[in-house]
Amino acid sequence: MQEIKPLIAYINHFVVMSPEEEFILSQHVTVRNYLKKQYVLQQGDICTHESFVIKGCLNTFFVNSEGDNFVGSFAVENWWVVDLESFINQTPADFNIQCLENCTLAQISRQNSQLLYEKIPKLERVFRMMLQQAFCFSQKRIINNLSKAAKDRYLDFKNQFPEIERRVPQYLIASYLGITREFLSKIKAQTIFD
Repeated sequence: MQEIKPLIAYINHFVVMSPEEEFILSQHVTVRNYLKKQYVLQQGDICTHESFVIKGCLNTFFVNSEGDNFVGSFAVENWWVVDLESFINQTPADFNIQCLENCTLAQISRQNSQLLYEKIPKLERVFRMMLQQAFCFSQKRIINNLSKAAKDRYLDFKNQFPEIERRVPQYLIASYLGITREFLSKIKAQTIFD
């Protein structure tokens, strides 16, 4: 149970679980360590787990038919990472999930997530709230990508995720922002003098 204390603390931020519920949760979670550059999920495979980041930093990206990589998101401690469509529908994943650092993840299988909803009904509320927040963030990101200049998108990213900027290679941040690495370097140079 000690291994998943960060997950329990995260859930207790939304709802308070009893010691018995915490024990039930611990019986349905697997803690797994991954090495830097190791894949948690590869594009085309079926996503079998939702992963809560206990330690580390990950990158979610897809590769198009020309071999170009496009970063969809990052995940650090106390964040979740999953190809949600693949996980829910058990269809081939659109995304790769790769460790940018050595990582420790608390993973819940699709089957165990359904069992947990039955045994601890309040968890459905937690995951509903998480999905609502993620959907709102996704909508905001779409609006920003369509309406803001690259410099403003970078400044928003830097202010919103300062820890990620320090931990993630610049070429991945550029991909996340939808710009080239060289253009990101120019923007960063400009912001130093602003």
